[in-house]
Amino acid sequence: MRATRTIIALGVLALAAGCSTMNKLNPFAKEDKFAPAKLEEMKSGVPARIVWKHSTGKAGANVFTPALADNSVFVADADGNIERLDAASGKVQWRSKVKGDLTAGVGVSPDGKLLAVGGEKGKLFAFDGSGKALWEVQASSEILSAPAVGNDVVIVRTGDNKVTAYDAADGKKRWFIQRVTPPLTLRNMPGLVIANGNVYSAQPAGRILALALSNGVPRFEVPLSEPRGATELERVSDISGSPVVFESDLCAVSFQGKVGCMDLNTGVARWSKPTSSDVGVGVDQRFVFVSEEKGAVQAFARDGGASVWKNEKLAYRRLSTPISYGRFVAVGDLEGYVHFLSREDGTILGRIATDGSAIKAAPVLAGSNVIFQTQNGTVAAIAVE
Repeated sequence: MRATRTIIALGVLALAAGCSTMNKLNPFAKEDKFAPAKLEEMKSGVPARIVWKHSTGKAGANVFTPALADNSVFVADADGNIERLDAASGKVQWRSKVKGDLTAGVGVSPDGKLLAVGGEKGKLFAFDGSGKALWEVQASSEILSAPAVGNDVVIVRTGDNKVTAYDAADGKKRWFIQRVTPPLTLRNMPGLVIANGNVYSAQPAGRILALALSNGVPRFEVPLSEPRGATELERVSDISGSPVVFESDLCAVSFQGKVGCMDLNTGVARWSKPTSSDVGVGVDQRFVFVSEEKGAVQAFARDGGASVWKNEKLAYRRLSTPISYGRFVAVGDLEGYVHFLSREDGTILGRIATDGSAIKAAPVLAGSNVIFQTQNGTVAAIAVE
């Protein structure tokens, strides 16, 4: 029953972007307020180019985020394929396949010697850096976000809001902790990040949970935002995407809530500002970037949270998590375009096409390239001269 309500919530939230659902569904409506913004012709954009391109399988209804480690990019698809690519050339170094479909991945250790993916019906698979299968275990529920992988541990957050740690050597359970799930949540479950001897778990209802990596003991659990509203739908305020660690900051954003940064060690809030996003944040030395649910891209000062700029020209284009890339902010959209905005003032400076399918996965940086994976399985390394 809870799974059904969660899926229904995601469908409703896709329509509830601050306007009338009836107008959205009315075929005789004169104006579709939710139509993606038309892209303006760019006469002299920045010279973006695709350095290399690789085709893996489709993502289906799930999202597969590429992972970077040891000068390699690790990718997966819904059909159970896992690949290791050379980050500089895109050349396939090895390819493995699991039995059945995949629902999440890839998580990889910092040294690239251990990786894990989530399979259908809660299966968790682990491989070594050469693609050799190490073990598989049955988790308590479905896995919809990439596992967090340390050098000796694999941690997953499952659909029943349980965080479980498994030993990297044999898959034996080390510890787990479970939190109550609200009646309605976003189905694209938020992720995990390992840092500072802890694992930080994005939670429903706008909360961040920090657990000791060694034994799962809670270090802190704090709200980024508080659910508000009279109905369960209005009170959905899940943390979106994965939290981001940058120096001593832990930054995140929530749906129908806030964006903000807190102290990595204590969870004490540094700042927070109202916004709403169903994808994660991008963070660099100076800014925190947000792709809002209605398509605006906004930059906040990492030191204090002041709004620096906001660009609304990509309205309703269902933008991906933004990423800071040199003097640009790069973001993907529902038609497979990658847009390059000025990091300083948000002006759109250029764009490049991939394969025409949506970009939902968070991009990653690999040297001088930024890497995007589309829902149809194109993995593209893009550079701007």
